[in-house]
Amino acid sequence: MQFPQKHTAAGTTIFTVMSALAQQHNAINLSQGFPDFAIDERLAHALGAAANEGYNQYAPMAGLPALRQAIAANFAHRYGLAIDPDTEITITPGATYGIYTAFTAILQPGDEVIVLEPAYDSYLPNIEMNGAIPVPVALSAPSFAVDWQRVADAITPKTKAIIVNTPHNPTGAIWSREDWDQLAALVRNTDIFILSDEVYEQLVFDGQQHYSVLKHPELRQRSFALYSFGKVYNNTGWKMGYCIAPPALTTAFRRIHQFLCFTVNTPAQYALAAHLAHHTEPIHQLMEHKRNHFLALMAYTPFTIHAPTQGSYFQVASYERISSLPDHQFAEWLTREHGVATIPVSAFYKNGKDDKLIRFCFAKKETTLEAAVERLSRLG
Repeated sequence: MQFPQKHTAAGTTIFTVMSALAQQHNAINLSQGFPDFAIDERLAHALGAAANEGYNQYAPMAGLPALRQAIAANFAHRYGLAIDPDTEITITPGATYGIYTAFTAILQPGDEVIVLEPAYDSYLPNIEMNGAIPVPVALSAPSFAVDWQRVADAITPKTKAIIVNTPHNPTGAIWSREDWDQLAALVRNTDIFILSDEVYEQLVFDGQQHYSVLKHPELRQRSFALYSFGKVYNNTGWKMGYCIAPPALTTAFRRIHQFLCFTVNTPAQYALAAHLAHHTEPIHQLMEHKRNHFLALMAYTPFTIHAPTQGSYFQVASYERISSLPDHQFAEWLTREHGVATIPVSAFYKNGKDDKLIRFCFAKKETTLEAAVERLSRLG
């Protein structure tokens, strides 16, 4: 039997490859982006309570009303935004699913989508699986700021969408209000959609502010904004997220969503609704502390940190003082010989652009970070 080639990505993602290599060599896994510490006990209790109280059948297609209402109230509290929970919020089984569904709702074969690279690895396959063409535009290393002239030059009559990510995976860079204004100027008087991947929106450090596409009145009307509970509450295995979009876009999104998964884990929705409604303490403080601890430890290694990450739970580092190996080979060598697994940043580029950078995940217990950096310190 033969199978259609739906996309050009490798058969196995770099995250799966490096995690398997870490397990094979008993390495400390700072590659894949998941925490290794317990979630909030109150949230765990709420999940068990929901299941025990009988909330185990299908939830509505758009998501549990109580959860959508809690999300709307949370955005009003944090951003001063008015969001209609009935016509603008859809609960999804994770943000990656939401990105695919948004693309499927708008793309047709031959459309072009501008992707700012380095980029999360699902973007390109999602575009190609819809018969569309990804158009990569490189960010400017090592700051990974947007070169707006490059973006302008990439727009053609076939451009259907631009996908952005702030805070950025893998680099942790964040967008300013000026960035959104630049984007608005480029797409004004066009029919270009915006997909805004904001899964790390509550993990912004050093007193900086997250600027959401939803806070830009002009862009909001043409945008899908995608979010993840897993990145906020450290429960990535729950695979829970949501999409916020204006009513017309939400209708298009749900037209696809209802035939992909139809509905999402009901006990988890009840648990998240209860937790979100009653616990609104700042989320970023724990991860900012972990970032600071990790950077302090890394000062005793030969890696070069060009700048502390501004958001997310990733830190990019250069190994220019250690090796001249290509980053894929260096990451594999580091895992095999020194017992620490990372992700090569070239994996986030369609053409494999290699700036001799690797990505560390610091969303780990302090003991995990200390053990990993102790091994890394032996390099120098």
